[in-house]
Amino acid sequence: MMYVSTRGEAAGRGFAAILLEGLAPDGGLYVPERYPQVDAAMLAAWRRLSYPDLAFAVMSRFVDDIAPSDLKALVQRSYRAEVFGGDPRIAPLRPLEPGAFVLGLSNGPTLAFKDVAMQFLGHAFEHELARRGRRLCVVGATSEVDA
Repeated sequence: MMYVSTRGEAAGRGFAAILLEGLAPDGGLYVPERYPQVDAAMLAAWRRLSYPDLAFAVMSRFVDDIAPSDLKALVQRSYRAEVFGGDPRIAPLRPLEPGAFVLGLSNGPTLAFKDVAMQFLGHAFEHELARRGRRLCVVGATSEVDA
């Protein structure tokens, strides 16, 4: 899987290469060069998976330069009930009314939707930095809401 810049000036690169970069050198965002196809049978099979197994099934279609066993371990470490409020569903779907549901994305350590992505990214950063024998300091910020 290759990723290209939305501004069209950066050459295609693999996931591990762009992981630590942030923006592309031309200031664009990296997007997949092509999107994997998902058919009805695959969707039906995915419906029975746990959150970590589903995350691995989806991510493995976009990340082909991290060994599958390593990617699976990263996903399993990222999406654990202990990290997401004790709920093994990680992002539970709750009914509001017939035909309407809310996806719970605030069960992570900071109680914000970004936890769903950042749990994986933190582990992926550590993996790729260790593979390269490098270190990195990441500073992040979030907004605060007054109640």
